[in-house]
Amino acid sequence: MNRDEQEDKTIYKVVMNHEEQYSIWPADRENAMGWRDVGKTGTKSECLEYIREVWTDMRPLSLRKKMEGQA
Repeated sequence: MNRDEQEDKTIYKVVMNHEEQYSIWPADRENAMGWRDVGKTGTKSECLEYIREVWTDMRPLSLRKKMEGQA
């Protein structure tokens, strides 16, 4: 059995950067610089499902603010 076929038992956390972009990170590791916890942990699929539900506008925050200013 290769590594890809093994079940991923890692617990992840959902993190967000200053542009309100989401990612997942192993829960037992310190966040990468510039990323903060959003309060969701679970399996990889649970975390990715959470991101699909909450990240409805993929544009970075700075772009959304700029476009709102032009409207």
